[in-house]
Amino acid sequence: MPAHMLPEISSTYTTTITAPPSGDLKNEKENLEKTLRDLGDHIRPEMKEDIRDPTYQDEVGPPPKLEYVWRNIILMALLHLGALYGLLLVPACKAYTWLWAYVCYIISGLGITAGAHRLWSHRTYKARLPLRIFLIIANTMAFQNDVYEWARDHRAHHKFSETHADPHNSRRGFFFSHVGWLLVRKHPAVKEKGGLLDMSDLKAEKLVMFQRRYYKPGLLLICFILPTLVPWYFWGETFKHSLFVAAFLRYAIVLNATWLVNSAAHLYGYRPYDKNIESRENILVSLGAVGEGFHNYHHTFPYDYSASEYRWHINLTTFFIDCMAALGLAYDRKKVSKAAVLARIKRTGDGTHKSS
Repeated sequence: MPAHMLPEISSTYTTTITAPPSGDLKNEKENLEKTLRDLGDHIRPEMKEDIRDPTYQDEVGPPPKLEYVWRNIILMALLHLGALYGLLLVPACKAYTWLWAYVCYIISGLGITAGAHRLWSHRTYKARLPLRIFLIIANTMAFQNDVYEWARDHRAHHKFSETHADPHNSRRGFFFSHVGWLLVRKHPAVKEKGGLLDMSDLKAEKLVMFQRRYYKPGLLLICFILPTLVPWYFWGETFKHSLFVAAFLRYAIVLNATWLVNSAAHLYGYRPYDKNIESRENILVSLGAVGEGFHNYHHTFPYDYSASEYRWHINLTTFFIDCMAALGLAYDRKKVSKAAVLARIKRTGDGTHKSS
């Protein structure tokens, strides 16, 4: 590997990748994709399944007929009706119940963002056992499928983004990419391409496989029973308020905050890093999804642990990971260098980038 592509190791825990050389290239698009693959190979050689495959194209022909999953439709409708009722109950809740629901919201969010997403889907940092146990519990509280299934779908989303092999393809519209993809059978291309992904790293991780094996009883306990019993038992909240606010309303908000990354952050916002892809920078999404709204950056550099150029700016997840690193529980955080970011902006950005 050329010297300019070698990683620089900081004095603590962060691996940084430097910029590729600039210059006139015969085939700019091909070389850009190769450069990103090279960066990914070097900064995170153990995993390549989330790097976009520019050669994949949808097959020509009519789309398959939608097959509705009525169980999911009914359950999702009931959940959101329960959440709306919970919203009406909020003013009558005790202050501790509000605080508890917010704490559960943050824990659930981190289980997705710091856990299923940045740790297990993208391998952007490493975590010691106590942190991995916390994240697997937090992820179970989030109830968005077990880590293995979540990561498989997410890697397919990156590798085949905006095609029929993307589980929540935003080209099928806002509703589909937000929640509709969970209400119908998966497109055959999702099943085909998702089944070919290398998931051996997660199959080898006992904690992830333990969660997958006991996921149903785990989610009932951690997502619904525990959040309901704590306010009811410890400060005398009514069972009704505990269930509909701390469980149903909190769960529905976490779901929709996560779904907005798939929908709004692929349809609305700027593309300062790569104008050729659909993912966008959306600050409002980042506020709700604890730091996951810098989506154009993330799809351009999926191996960056911060999922953003700006580190802690509207990014609670990065702050959390850095705090865990300070405690010695997180390490080997991958970070793309400023030079590499600027080189990409110069070549493919839409001109909206603002310097940090």
